[in-house]
Formats: sequence, structure tokens, C-alpha cells
Amino acid sequence: MRVWTPVRLALGRFEAIGKSVLGKGSSGRRRSGRTPPGRRSMPGWRSIRGRVAVVITVPICLLLAVAGLAVQGRAVALGDARTTRSEVGLSLRIQALVHQLQRERGLTNGLLGGEEGFRPPLAATRKRVDTALRGMRHESAVEDVIQRRLRRLGDIRAATDRGGAGTADRAATLNFYTTAVEALNAVDPVVETANGIDRQLADGLAALRELAAAKESVALERGLLNGVFANGGFHGREYLTFTEVRATRVAALARFRQVATAPQRAALKNAFGTEDAERATVYESRAEGAADGSALHADAGAWWDAMTVLVDDLYAVQQSVGDDARDRAGRLSHDAEIGLAAYLVAGALIAAFVAGLAAFASRSLTRPLGALAEAAHDVARHRLPTTVARIQQSLEDHAEILPPADAPNNLDSRLLGGAAEIAEVAASLHQVEHTALRLAAQQAGLRRSTTESLANLGRRNQNLVRRQLSLITRLERQELDPDALAELFELDHLATRMRRNAESLLVLVGQNSPQPTAAPADGLEVVQSAVAEVEQYRRVLIATVEPVRVRGHAVADVAHLLAELIENGLTFSPPTEPVEVHGWYDTEDNTYCFAVVDHGIGMSEADKERANARLSDAGEEAFLAAPTRFLGHLVVGRLAHRLGEGAQVHLFDTTGGGLSALLALPGRLLAPVETPSVSPPPARPAVSSLLNGFRAGVARAEARSTQGAS
Repeated sequence: MRVWTPVRLALGRFEAIGKSVLGKGSSGRRRSGRTPPGRRSMPGWRSIRGRVAVVITVPICLLLAVAGLAVQGRAVALGDARTTRSEVGLSLRIQALVHQLQRERGLTNGLLGGEEGFRPPLAATRKRVDTALRGMRHESAVEDVIQRRLRRLGDIRAATDRGGAGTADRAATLNFYTTAVEALNAVDPVVETANGIDRQLADGLAALRELAAAKESVALERGLLNGVFANGGFHGREYLTFTEVRATRVAALARFRQVATAPQRAALKNAFGTEDAERATVYESRAEGAADGSALHADAGAWWDAMTVLVDDLYAVQQSVGDDARDRAGRLSHDAEIGLAAYLVAGALIAAFVAGLAAFASRSLTRPLGALAEAAHDVARHRLPTTVARIQQSLEDHAEILPPADAPNNLDSRLLGGAAEIAEVAASLHQVEHTALRLAAQQAGLRRSTTESLANLGRRNQNLVRRQLSLITRLERQELDPDALAELFELDHLATRMRRNAESLLVLVGQNSPQPTAAPADGLEVVQSAVAEVEQYRRVLIATVEPVRVRGHAVADVAHLLAELIENGLTFSPPTEPVEVHGWYDTEDNTYCFAVVDHGIGMSEADKERANARLSDAGEEAFLAAPTRFLGHLVVGRLAHRLGEGAQVHLFDTTGGGLSALLALPGRLLAPVETPSVSPPPARPAVSSLLNGFRAGVARAEARSTQGAS
């Protein structure tokens, strides 16, 4: 980092005071001059609102989980009830198909036994079977059974119609129909849904299933004996089949009576108590008596009519039981819908209540804390910086500016909601504000005292150096010895540097040196005056300096500024390398430019940006707040600010290595040249590159300034 060493030498004895002041009050002043960033919102669960939400969300989730399980149970119950109701309807349609198949089986078996009178009712029954089959085609499970078990139905019918008795195997035909009926009963969905439902509904479904088995036994017995009576006796295993069918019917009816309701048992009793049922019982007794294979003389038509009435009555009972089961399933579905709706409403109300309670609890905490944060934000960004700025700018006693320690806090107690802990924090914040203001007042007083002491010391040093220069000048006039005169010249040069350091101190503390009114000076004279104030003046190469006249009030400041720039270039360049000084008139911008060019170590981009920022600083940064290494930057910047608007100092890289400093003086600081030349000499390439570099650097600085303001 490049620094101006002369200022450090002049302020070396005050370095400890400057550091102590910088360590306490200056940083606060510097930060108060800028607008601090807005408060950063707390992320997620790290904020109080987030943590309260987490604490309350856990029980809410548990409650919702329990409610969800209950709702799921009710939804499952509702689904089961609806499924059962639908399946009961499907079961009744299946039993309607079974009922017609049972009728066709009996008529077909009688026709094959030789009873030709069964042909007309068989044709009508076949039409009803076909209609029922077409209605079941869209049921996937039933359709599969139809495809597998009834695909030969047309062939069986054709064989039966071709000649009646003796043209088809009566036992095989009976077995075909019986197998199809058993397959349809096997896919009855009521069998699968009978378990796990309401007990009353389960009993009703069980009764429906057992009644279907009993009805099938009765229908099978009707069809079997229909062929036996038509043929005049049992043949083969027909009697054994007859006894098995009767045993199956008795067992199914016994199971039905165990699960059926009283009205259902009464309906069954009425079905078996009719005259047709009693007449059918008589025929059954005759069949039992022909176990030895003797001939049976019975009217097959009368048997068919009696058993058909019984089967139809059993089918009516079956439909009644099915309707009861379907009604029960409908009531269960309705109750499940109401229960599910009640659970949903209750869950929503509980969730809304808990959420409202959580919001109220969170708001009761976050609202006063938010008010406290807003108050702290206002103190940090507005009240405290404003008051500190007034304290630092005031030259009077700070007691009138400071608020009293017992001043009421601006936080509304009603907004705090009576939270004692938060009120204590607000009181502590108020106390911190008051303490910070008192400390700022103390620091401002300390800085003011330090600045006044430094200014007083600078004036004393300046007066002593002036007296010393006057004495040296008299000695030089009286001295005739060349060696002694050379030493006096060296002493004079050293005193001149001391005077510049004293003036730099006054510049830093904001004091103007008493300057006599001077006449305008030539630009070359100003450069020579600046070179005379540096130690290694022999290394300074004054290149072409175009004629210019600097107004008298600006001569001293321009010479001082150039001396600081030249001293800096000499310090940070090799001892064998010269430091060049150029001067030219820029007609495009109506300015006169001085350039100090060295070929030293240069500066990094970051350091150069910070240095240019200090050079363009209009006195906003207190020199006590800046590190002592950069005091030379502040001296140059304040001298440029003292020259007024339009005066600029900018640093940029030298082609080939090193650093160049350019001072641009506006036209108002220039006086007319007494003997102007016909045309100014053309700028050398080095000067043109310096000017282009200066303009590019200024453009970048203005762009950064515009971006920062936006």
C-alpha cells in the first residue's frame, strides 16, 4: 500500500492519541454517515415465530393423525357398506339367473324322461335364461363362469330338442346344469363380504347364502325326480343322488334357521306349509319307498307343478332376505356417510381451533417482539445516528442535545401486551441508547479537544518554521563561504519540508493556513515550488509544462498538493528512476492537467480503488478515524476539495509499470497567460496516454458512484 511519509513524520508524536480516538468514536461516526442495511429477516425455524409454529405444529399433526385414522376407519366402513349393498344387488341378480337355470334344468330332465308336455314351458324358460344371461355379460366374474360353464348350453339344448327321451344322457345333462348352478353360487360376492361387517348384516348375508343352498337342493330334487317320475323309476345312482340332495337341503335349512331372523324363519315355514309343499312331500315319500328299484307310478306334471310352487316360494323368501340385507347395507352406508361427515367436520373444527390458538399464542409473542425490533431498528438507523451527528457537529455543550435518562420510551405499553420480560428488554434498549449517546458526546468532545490541540500545535510549528526560514534567509544573505552557504541551503530545504508537514497537519484538522494574498503564478513556478519541498528533488524530472497561470489564492494549495504527489512517487520508485512531472492544457474539457509519473512498484486494483476513494472524499472521513498509513491520501483529497468544484485527483497505472497521479484544475482557477504563444505545442504520446487513462479512470469512478447511489 502506498503512503505519504511526510504526514506521518509530522504527526508521529500524536499517533497514540489518534489511535485511542479511532478505536472508540471514529468508527461510530463513519458508520453513522452511511445508511446501514435493513434488518435481515430471521430464516425459518430460527425465528421465534418459526419455533412457536414448530412447538404447536407437532401436537396439531398428532391430533390430525389420530383424526385421520378415525376418518380412515369411517371411510373404510363406508366403502364396505357401499360395496356390500352393491354386491347384495349383484347376488340377487345372480340368484335370478340361477332360478331360471334351475327351472330349465328341471324341465329338460323331465323332457328327457319322456314327458313331452314340458316342451312349451321349457321354450319360455329358455328365453328367460337367455335374457338373464345377456344382463350378466358386463359382470366380469360372472361372465367368466358363463364362458367356462355354459358355453355348451346350446349343444345341450339342441341334443334335448332333437328327439326327447333317449337322444341325450339324462344324468350328464342334469350334471351340466347342476355344475353351472354351483359355479354361479360359488362366485356370489356375498360369500366374500359376509365377514368383517355389521353382525346383523353378516347374519342376513349368511341366511341368504344358506337359503340359496337350500333352494338349490330343492330345485335339484325337483329336476331329478321329474326325470325319475317321467321314466317310471330310479336308474343307476339316481337314488343315491336323491338322498344326498335331501340331506344337503336339511343341513342348509338348519343353518338358515340359526342365523335367520324370526320373520325370515316364519316366511320359510309358510313356504313349506302350503298344500303344494305337502303334496310334494307325499311324492317324496313315494320316491323314498322305491329304493329297491321298483316301478314308480306318479304324475310327473303334478310333481313338477307342486315343486315349482315350492321353489318359487323359496325364491320369494330368498328375495325378501336379500332385500333385508340390501336395506341394512343401505342404512349402514348412510350411517357411515353421516359418521364420516361428522368426523370431518369435527376434525376441521378442532384443527381450526388449535390453529387459531397457535396463531394467537404466536402473535402474542411475535407482536411485542416485532414492536421491540422496530424500535431497535429505528434507534439504530435514525434516532441514534441523527443524534450522534448533531453531537459531533455541535460546538456547544452537549447536555442540551442528550435526552434525559428518565425520558419515556417510545414503545407503546399496550403494544407490548403486558409482557414484563419484553418491557424489561425495551427499558434496557432505552438505557443502551442513552449510554451510547453519552459515550458519543464524550468521544466528540475528546476528538474536538484532540483536533484543537493538533491545530494549535500545527500553528506553533508553522510559526516556528517561518521564523526559522526567515533566520536562514538572513544567514544566507550574509554568508560568503560557498561550503557554509551550501549547508545553509540544505537547512533551508529541510525547513521548507517541515513547513509543508505543519501545513499538512492544519489541512487534516480542517484549519486554513494564513496565506498572504499572492499574485497569479506561472505553472512552471508552481511545479518548481512543489519540487523544492521534497527531499530527493534531484530525482524529479520536470518535463514539458505548457504555459499556464494559476490564480493567486490557489497557488499554495496546488504547490502543496503536487509536493505530496511527488513525494509519494519518489518514495515508491527505485532510487535510480526519476519521477516525471508533466503539465498541459486540455482544450476539450477546458482544464489544465498536472501529471506525476513514476515507474515504481505500483498498486493493486483494490488498493488503487480505495486510494481513489480517499482522494475524492470531500472531508467526510475524519483523519482520526483513518489509519495513519493513509493520512497522505486525506491531505491530497482535502486540498483538492479546498480548490473547489472541478478540481480532481486520480491515480492510474503507468504504461510499463508504476503509478501516475493526475491533477485536473478547472478553468476558474486559471488566469490569462501574459504572453500566450501562437499555438500550444502538441501533446506528446506520453501526455496523450496519461490524459486517456485519466478520463477512463474518472469514467469508471463515476459509473461506480452512480451504481452506489442507485
